Amino acid sequence: MSGTETLERTAPQKAGGAQKAEHFDVLVVGAGISGIGAAYHLKTQCPGKSFAVLEKKETFGGTWVQHTYPGIRSDSDLFTFGYRFKPWTGAPIASAEEIRTYMEEVIEENDLGGAIRYGHEILSAKWSSEENLWTVEARKVETGEPQRFTTNFLWMCQGYYRHEKGYTPDWPDMDKFKGKIVHPQHWPEDLDYEGKRVVVIGSGATAATLVPAIADKTAHVTMLQRSPTYFIPGRNANELADELRKLDVDEAWIHEITRRKILFDQQEFARRAWEEPEEVKEELLAGVKEFLGPDFDIKKHFTPSYRPWRQRVAFVPDGDIFQGIASGKASVVTDEIERFTEKGILLKSGEELEADIIVTATGFDLCVMGDIKFEVDGKPLDFADTVTYRGMMFTGVPNLLWVFGYFRASWTLRVDLMGDFVARLLKHMDQKGAKKVTVALRPEDKDMEILPWIDPEDFNPGYLMRSMHLLPKRGTKRDWQHTQDYWKEKDELPQIDLDDAAFVYE
Repeated sequence: MSGTETLERTAPQKAGGAQKAEHFDVLVVGAGISGIGAAYHLKTQCPGKSFAVLEKKETFGGTWVQHTYPGIRSDSDLFTFGYRFKPWTGAPIASAEEIRTYMEEVIEENDLGGAIRYGHEILSAKWSSEENLWTVEARKVETGEPQRFTTNFLWMCQGYYRHEKGYTPDWPDMDKFKGKIVHPQHWPEDLDYEGKRVVVIGSGATAATLVPAIADKTAHVTMLQRSPTYFIPGRNANELADELRKLDVDEAWIHEITRRKILFDQQEFARRAWEEPEEVKEELLAGVKEFLGPDFDIKKHFTPSYRPWRQRVAFVPDGDIFQGIASGKASVVTDEIERFTEKGILLKSGEELEADIIVTATGFDLCVMGDIKFEVDGKPLDFADTVTYRGMMFTGVPNLLWVFGYFRASWTLRVDLMGDFVARLLKHMDQKGAKKVTVALRPEDKDMEILPWIDPEDFNPGYLMRSMHLLPKRGTKRDWQHTQDYWKEKDELPQIDLDDAAFVYE
């Protein structure tokens, strides 16, 4: 069957009688950057498999639709954040609109639109070993009408944070503030910040994007941070790509060559951040000093306490946030919040920051598997009770794969790797005549130490530390962890032996 053909079957009887279910060989959850990539790989690598993409929103794009705050852009280059199969021809750092346009072209060029079901919220997913099927209960968001799907294989591409609510700490006396409090994840269309005093709480990529984007229109904008973050300022251009275009090289070649060069440089940067942290630290700070000059307190405001790459390092195109600070239109305050006041924020130093608008760019709430209720053979499934196989499959959970991307490289790089792996796994199952595959610890793994999802000494952003108890566990062996190492995974994942004892087929 083609990717958009379906087969109706009668689902098991439930209260209220039988309900017809649409059946697909593969069901993809989410039409963001991962889900659209998954659809492409299914269509091109598994043309005999039927599939559908279920998306809660009324359009594709995921993150790039949810976030509408001023200046919203990628914090990694589009040569690697873009798919390997679709050349990126614009500037390396792209706006949300540019990314959505790119994704729309992927959908249109590959005729994927007919496979996407928008406005479908998934409520539960239940595996039956008797039928070797997932039954997915959903509802149409607009009407509330129940929908049922069955599938042989569930491909989770829903991302890893809760779109409905961003993370805002519960500071004392927030209710006393007379102005507006806004989270960037839910930016009001009618928010008027022109001529207003704005405080942006946070020091990550969102704050660094938002502050320069609104600085020209506000009376003043202040970035209030508890602790500094590393940034990489630089031109929003790629000299290699530009030079190759002058030579009239084919865009597909430019895309591949530029991707390889960027990935090579990133690998070297990640290695040096681990092996030569002080040297890398000084190089990063030197980039900031170029914009802010020798008299600015770089040590206080832009020197983190952790080594580079223990948290994500965002690229700042043209150093725009530093230019805003240097111009006097923006400022940075490094302090802790004592409480909110009627006029703004009282800091622990005793200083009060007066504001008309306070923006809480304080991160997001991590959610595992989209807050969907999972069951396996009638028993509720808690993914925190499982051990991950390479960050993509989970012990005791049949016929399911999750796309969880990279922190130190572009998320989409893993989407392409997962596309190859799923296609290979599905074909292998067909060759074996298997209806079910589950990963399981091998005899030699039984005494392996079981640990949290990620080592906080390696990577420790707040959203992960707050939610580690919700995530699957990892082991000490490489097969049983998400290494976050694209440069090794790109070679290792294609070489995985699908007949290894870690894979149990039925």
